[in-house]
Amino acid sequence: LHRILGEWFGVENLHPERHNGLYNYSAADLASKQVFSGHYDYYSTHLIPGPNSTEMAIHIGHRRAGWPGLIVAGVCFIVPAMCLAAGLAYPLYTTLHGFSDGIAFHKVASRLWQFTMLGGVAFVVWRLRLRRKADWGYGLPRPRFLRQLGIAVLVGLLTMLPVAATILVLELRVPRADADVARLVELFFSGALTGFAVGFLEETFYRGLLLGAMRREVRPWVAVPLTAMLYASLHFLARTKIPHADVHPGVGFEMLGQSLRYFLAPSTMIDSFLALTAVGVLLGLVRLWTGSIAACIGLHAGWVWVMKMTIGSTQLDPAAPHAAWISPIDGFTGWAVFAWTVALTITAVVMRRSFLGWRTREMR
Repeated sequence: LHRILGEWFGVENLHPERHNGLYNYSAADLASKQVFSGHYDYYSTHLIPGPNSTEMAIHIGHRRAGWPGLIVAGVCFIVPAMCLAAGLAYPLYTTLHGFSDGIAFHKVASRLWQFTMLGGVAFVVWRLRLRRKADWGYGLPRPRFLRQLGIAVLVGLLTMLPVAATILVLELRVPRADADVARLVELFFSGALTGFAVGFLEETFYRGLLLGAMRREVRPWVAVPLTAMLYASLHFLARTKIPHADVHPGVGFEMLGQSLRYFLAPSTMIDSFLALTAVGVLLGLVRLWTGSIAACIGLHAGWVWVMKMTIGSTQLDPAAPHAAWISPIDGFTGWAVFAWTVALTITAVVMRRSFLGWRTREMR
């Protein structure tokens, strides 16, 4: 039967495991095959990609109504999480503000939205039985994981420094008056801390849980851009800064409405949106090629590190001749970052055998 299935569907699409050993394969390896034939126990069958007794809500929409159903199901998943976070932002902010006056409301709301989404995706992942560390992108042994992460941090720094240098040379951002040595040292360490915190949080959510779950339901060429677009979209939430004096019980919903104005006027955010989407696609490909999120975390941390240092030590110059190259929304992303990320992605695709070889060595 195994041989006949191989002849019918193609040996390259048939998983070689014929006994109860699916537990020994990574989620990426299982997702690369379309046909499974062997003597598996009941729990092993839940490791096989594709529809089973438990369905992901977004996948149900895709099955019943195609792409329109996928969009509707995705909105029905995201909007309740955003509304829940908007309602909880005020009480959480008032609690945290009692311990530190330096906490900004928009930062609290942004992280709360992310954690709410994380909780929803984590529940779906649990129902899909993606409970191993490898399913979350943490399958490598710790020394190898840290080695990949460290190398990727260095690559992230080296690949984002040319963008920062271009921004400074073209005077798109000019040095701040208070950018002395002490300020730069402070930015160096705070940028590193922020970079690693954002890298671990966002990569665990987007390239770990979310991409891992979607790869079980749709093909990688669909899962990677979808997660990238969601990653880019959520960056436009909580962009409006609310002074402490203006914070009230309904301010979370006001901020949500103000954030959505970007999507009602796409021309105001298309440059930053495409840049962030390109970044998400590149990180998604790295996740697929390496079989881990270690490199994703490192790259993300290095990029944010350079970005935070640049923004913290300079100020935007709207009158610069090439001011349109960067977005005024965050003062860094934009057409320049988009073009550079596309170039990096093309280079990575050409050199993808290096990633695959790295993965082969690490997964032995």
